[in-house]
Amino acid sequence: MSSTVELTKENFDQTVTENDFVLIDFWAAWCGPCRQFAPVYEKAAQDNPDLVFGKIDTEAQPELAAAFGIQSIPTLMIVRDQVAVFAQPGALPEAALTDVIGQARKLDMDEVRKAVAAQQAGSQGK
Repeated sequence: MSSTVELTKENFDQTVTENDFVLIDFWAAWCGPCRQFAPVYEKAAQDNPDLVFGKIDTEAQPELAAAFGIQSIPTLMIVRDQVAVFAQPGALPEAALTDVIGQARKLDMDEVRKAVAAQQAGSQGK
């Protein structure tokens, strides 16, 4: 049984709003690196049952891919408390994915929110 959730424009907002920590794999069936990354992502999902692992098929959900400016796939994104804290194109090896998840778990989200607010305030003044 898959421990990943297929994300669509219908369930995306609810999934991200109702869960503190969501990993998102942007992929497509024709993409070789995406197919290579899939078992690594699936294993990470099984190893981290407390987190939500979502997959967005960029062919079936072009609006979501466009909304996030996805230029190449696979792209991994991590959203904590509705803030994207990580986004990187390319298939990660298992050790790198485990490391990224660990780093994202340790983030002080109060600090992240302050940084985002400061960045937004700074960009408004230009």
